[in-house]
Amino acid sequence: MTRTLNQVPSDDVPPPFRRLRAVPVIGSALVLLVAGYLAFAGARHGRAPAAPPPPPGCQAGTGVAAIPLDTDQAGLAATIAGVAVRHRLPRRAVTIAFAAALQESQLQNLMYGDRDSVGVFQQRPSQGWGTTAELEDPVYATTKFFAALVQVPGYTTMPVDQAAQDVQRSADGSAYGQWVEVATLLAGYFTGASPGGVSCWYSPGGKPDLAGALKQLTETFGPQGTDGVLVGITTDRSAKKTKVAVVHVQRDGAWTVAGWLVAHAQQYGISQIRYGGFVWDAGNGSMGWQRVPGSSRTAGPAPRGSIVAA
Repeated sequence: MTRTLNQVPSDDVPPPFRRLRAVPVIGSALVLLVAGYLAFAGARHGRAPAAPPPPPGCQAGTGVAAIPLDTDQAGLAATIAGVAVRHRLPRRAVTIAFAAALQESQLQNLMYGDRDSVGVFQQRPSQGWGTTAELEDPVYATTKFFAALVQVPGYTTMPVDQAAQDVQRSADGSAYGQWVEVATLLAGYFTGASPGGVSCWYSPGGKPDLAGALKQLTETFGPQGTDGVLVGITTDRSAKKTKVAVVHVQRDGAWTVAGWLVAHAQQYGISQIRYGGFVWDAGNGSMGWQRVPGSSRTAGPAPRGSIVAA
């Protein structure tokens, strides 16, 4: 049976996490009350009420095989995949990291944990992983995780849960095994093995913070250059005279970069991303990536492409 991201045993999650997760339930109830009032008011005035927009969210994959994620989980998954691509690590490394992160924090950047554990991997400053502030930075925490993983002999061929345990040194190393199936699927979507596999949705408004997005993009994927994932970044104007960012990328990291931009779109106000003959729009992102009208290209990566974000 496939374990979803919300099926973590209660004894694996510290009490503060359970209290925090109750907040969305209250918010959902409020949305339902507002929607009910709008329906009543619309009926009184003889017109059908407009359907409220869905709450922001993300998913990896499509159809019945899609894995639902909240925006924080999607952002962290995209960051983990981005750091791996930056360091030219195989997809197996991403799978191992995802299995560890799902077990340790449910793919959340926690500011608390067992004893002094913090962050997405629940690493401990007292065990030499870094300072608390450093470990709360997902790029730093992921880099440290991979630095330890590559020191494990044969990590690319051993069982995923064993490799995760060799890095984490958990009290119960067998717990990572329950996440192998989900982690394997997520690794395929976030590394671009399944192109266009990451999608999110929200109601955009205002101007995007392209400068902020590009700064964090380079912190995740590394500096621009012909030998890097990011070949170069330029700005341009769209047909509507709005400013857009054009991210020139290498073939092997293109869909990982595109997935990172989608996963962080709400954070930086990005409403549209185009790549490889496909387009993602924030407002209808639940429909996934759509082929650009008139495009004959497939969803596979170009030899070297340009991702346009607006």
